[in-house]
Amino acid sequence: MQAQEVVPRPARMERGAGEFALTPATRIVASGGALAEASMLRDYLRPATGFDLPIVADNAANAANAIRLKLDPKLSALGKEGYRLVSAARGVTISAADTAGLFYGAQTLRQMLPADIYRKAKVQRSWTLAAVKIEDQPRFGWRGSHLDTARHFMPKTFLLKHLELLAQNKMNVFHWHLTDDQGWRIEIKRYPLLTQVGAWRSETQLTPRPGDPPGLRYDGQPHGGFYTQDDIREVVAYAAARHITVVPEIEMPGHARAAIAAYPELGNNPDKKLSVGRDWGVIPEVFNAEESTVRFLQQVLDEVLVLFPSQYIHVGGDECPKIEWAHSPAALARMKQLKLVSASTTLQDLQDYKDAQGKPAEHPALHQLQSWIIGQMDGYLTQHGRRLLGWDEILEGGLAPGATVMSWRGEEGGLKAASAGHDVVMTPERDTYFDYYQADPSSPGFREPPGARQVTTLQRVYAYEPVPARLSPALAHHVLGSQAQLWTEYMPDSRHVEYMAWPRLLAMAENLWTPKALKDYPQFQQRLAPALQRLDAQDVNYRPADGPRWPR
Repeated sequence: MQAQEVVPRPARMERGAGEFALTPATRIVASGGALAEASMLRDYLRPATGFDLPIVADNAANAANAIRLKLDPKLSALGKEGYRLVSAARGVTISAADTAGLFYGAQTLRQMLPADIYRKAKVQRSWTLAAVKIEDQPRFGWRGSHLDTARHFMPKTFLLKHLELLAQNKMNVFHWHLTDDQGWRIEIKRYPLLTQVGAWRSETQLTPRPGDPPGLRYDGQPHGGFYTQDDIREVVAYAAARHITVVPEIEMPGHARAAIAAYPELGNNPDKKLSVGRDWGVIPEVFNAEESTVRFLQQVLDEVLVLFPSQYIHVGGDECPKIEWAHSPAALARMKQLKLVSASTTLQDLQDYKDAQGKPAEHPALHQLQSWIIGQMDGYLTQHGRRLLGWDEILEGGLAPGATVMSWRGEEGGLKAASAGHDVVMTPERDTYFDYYQADPSSPGFREPPGARQVTTLQRVYAYEPVPARLSPALAHHVLGSQAQLWTEYMPDSRHVEYMAWPRLLAMAENLWTPKALKDYPQFQQRLAPALQRLDAQDVNYRPADGPRWPR
């Protein structure tokens, strides 16, 4: 395999003469802070080669037939994730200012070997990589994959596999969507009913198919599951060893029906018995605005913060219908207490509100009430040394001081937040939502797994530019990066998720790592074939470049 086939494409690369051969006599040279990465590289190389490569100290640095991992402060200009890789017949040296850079250099080394290096048992073949000099660093610091495990529960083994694949392709954020209307997936010891009740639904809405009669259909099968706190510690530790930050998402104040089914006093109609949601779309039940509910959510976050060391904690904030608040005497009382409305405002005033064009609309105070709830979480997270992250609806009613915005309804929310001095992660749905079809469903002979709404092709993902042209260059630093969204209403199992994720995640990885000037879709397509061979070796159910092959 040649160095030109690396994904994502390195920032700077020069091909040399000759090649390096990995043999049973090869040694890994490392010491001090490089030892952990050296040990991981040895573990990566052992299964397919059968070589148990010894790790030796730096005093053997002049020896031939060696892979050297070296921390070098002089490479600090490449950042924490940048690295230098030099390979020749005599050996390979990976240098970096930080261990993350050593890790990513090791991933490049693996990609330069034959794709069989990713197999889990010994393969009889030679192991060579081209002579090359690479200096590499990422364009963006936030290179992520979101995964919704609330709509459909995914086994822990799949999460670990997904993390490994992200790491191989230099992705560094896993956004874990853990709660929603249709399921609560994280064990909270203080509130056991969240998983005893909230993790299970009676049945699931089926995906509509062409020719189906009108009306919703259900599968009649119970669905559920949750992750214990020990499961979560394992996932977080596994990710951290691969330099991936796990960002948890605990939805509020909308997408809350599973929690309210477990604890009805959290809702706006506590005497109404609810079940966990079985329908897709926006569900009207939301958290109430009582102090007791704010305390409940903060007590949930108490346990979340212990489990997740991430600087960012995602609180959702999206798609919160306000109709329950507009009919709630308690919500109106809270709005009056907060002086969001006048003392004379009635529920009928909230319900009859019209916008400037005379059309029915949500009263501004309802948005401000949501902003108050988000603000309570922002203050709590700031006190604990963390930062609040939310979808762009958290802009409505006023943005909390410490908030970072994830802009999904196009780029307007991100532009507004960045202009106000807030950091943003650009996630516009038309370019980054991988529950969308990968090809036009109206095309002849179309045969794909179900997708949502529109089409997002591999080429469209590759072409996406996270820094909008309308954003002032002086504010571009507020764009942390981007990520792919895997919403699982239409993905009932891990094989479906893989099919929708790959190879689009390869395009996203290159989009976020490689310098903008080096992006070249035809050239990326040439490097895609060996990248798909690597996925084949790991039994990934990706979508082939020439068509469906669904399911595998």
